[in-house]
This record gives sequence, structure tokens and C-alpha cells, in this order.
Amino acid sequence: MSKVRVCFLGTPEFAVTSLKALLEDDHFEVVGVVTQPDRPAGRKLQLTPSPVKVLALEHHLKVLTPESLKNSPEMNEEIKSWGAEVGVVVAFGQILTQAFLDSFPFGCVNVHGSILPRWRGAAPIQRAIEAGDAETGVTLQKMVKKLDAGDIIGIRKVTIHPEMTAMELHDQLAVLGADLLRVELMDYVRGNLAPIPQDESQVTVARKIDKLESEVDWNASAKAIDGKIRGFVYGPGTYTILQGKKLKLHKATPVSEPTKAAPGTIVAVNPDHISVATGEGILKLYEVQPESRNRMKVADFLKGHDLKPGDKIGV
Repeated sequence: MSKVRVCFLGTPEFAVTSLKALLEDDHFEVVGVVTQPDRPAGRKLQLTPSPVKVLALEHHLKVLTPESLKNSPEMNEEIKSWGAEVGVVVAFGQILTQAFLDSFPFGCVNVHGSILPRWRGAAPIQRAIEAGDAETGVTLQKMVKKLDAGDIIGIRKVTIHPEMTAMELHDQLAVLGADLLRVELMDYVRGNLAPIPQDESQVTVARKIDKLESEVDWNASAKAIDGKIRGFVYGPGTYTILQGKKLKLHKATPVSEPTKAAPGTIVAVNPDHISVATGEGILKLYEVQPESRNRMKVADFLKGHDLKPGDKIGV
């Protein structure tokens, strides 16, 4: 049986796992890769290729890096010349036109980091953890012009454990997404699997995270604040204000015990953690990061900060 010819579109590490899976599978032939242009990175802001571009060049693949694929007719023509049967899109980062989606015999499929139709949009991994979801997953969908609204080809599910961070979930979903390409994509292309429409009544939107969301609101519940800390560790992080300076929060544990203290009040200072009152329950802080300092355990932070019950945080 002939190999399925694939045009791969993706950019970050999440997409690298899927590209590796296709390159290692004898049923597929990646005929070309489209990724975001090199971007400034690091302290010296040197132009740096995307992780997908690095892997593609290592395998001597054709690579295109358009600023906007929909405004690059020459590149679209070149992609057509590759003769791909299906476009595989994984965290590419650009809007694709209907004409582009229709330019492949089997259209374009997308690996999305949630169980669609829940968490359509830009930040499904972060929003699932922030919301306190007990379960999420990854979906392989047939792409349509409407964002993440395509028929479902396959799903893999994973339990979100109470201490799981967005980075840990990201890594698990990347592996499961690659498995969807190895199995369900092949079944779809061979005509053995019919995509299923999404239930529009169950749609939720994972809107892009705004940096203004990074500051902790101590009026929220301890559980909600903990979800934000674990969800935003993948970017842009969370912080509060202590003694007039930003204090990033990295690791915490919510406790449901009631307190009469006002939200943002330190209720206990222990050798390895600080307990802070919230709108509902108490949040125990275990790892923090002061301004211009590295991440550290609260035990080390307390050596240079004299805190006591009754002190305010977040003001």
C-alpha cells in the first residue's frame, strides 16, 4: 500500500512530537513543512528557528516560513506542487483559508489539546487546569474555517490530577496527539473511519490568556487560585504583591478549612510554607520567586523576609 503524502504545519514543541511520529511511521511520507518564521529569542534576541523547523531541517525536508500563508500566493502554489494528500496542522499559529483547507484531497486535520467541543480556542491546556476540570484530552478534527469546529476523527483522554501543571499536561497530550495521527488519521484516509460532528450545545471557549490575568485575586477561592498557578505555569505565570514588590507564585496547595481572616491575609508562617486566606479556604504557598531572583522554596524565601500572621499579601 502506498504511503500517505503529508504536508505538515506546526511550530512549537507540542507539534514536534507529532512530526516525529509521522517521520518514524512507514505509512506516511512528509513531503514538506510549513512553520512560523524565525523569531528573536534569548537575552540577545537572536533570530531563532521554531522547534518544528529545526527537526524538519535535520531530516532534510522542504521548509516554508511565511509571515502569513493566506497572503503568500507563491508559497501556496509551491505547497500544491508537493502533491500532499492531507495537511496535518498542529499548533501552527496562523489562520488558514477555506481554499487552503480544500487544496488537499483529504483536506486538513488538526490535533487540538482538549476534548472538543470543550475548550475551543487558543489556550485549551491552561484553561482546563484553571477551571479545575477532572479530565481533558486531545482531539483529531477535520478542519473547517470556523475555529476548532470541525468533525471529530478521534479522541484520547487523560485524567487531570490535583497537582498536575500545564507543562505536565502539555507533554502527555503531545504524545497522545501523535498516537491519534498514527492510528485514526490512517483509518480516516483509508476510508475506515467517518468523522462525527461536534455537539454545538457543549461548546466552551479557551480564550487567549491576557497578561492582566496573571495577578492573583485573593477574593477568589483557594482552589481557583491554585488552578490558575498550575495552569499559567505554561505562560504567562502568576504573581501577587508583597511589601510593594512582585512575588511570582509557583507551587501551592489549597485547603478547604474556613477562616475569618480577610482574603490576602497571612494566617500562618511555617518552616516550609505560608498560609494565606482567600475568598474561600486557605492557600499554602510552597515555592515562590521574588523580583529579579530565581525560583525558590518558601523555606529559603523566609530567611530574607520577616513575615508574621496578620501581614497582608496582594496589596
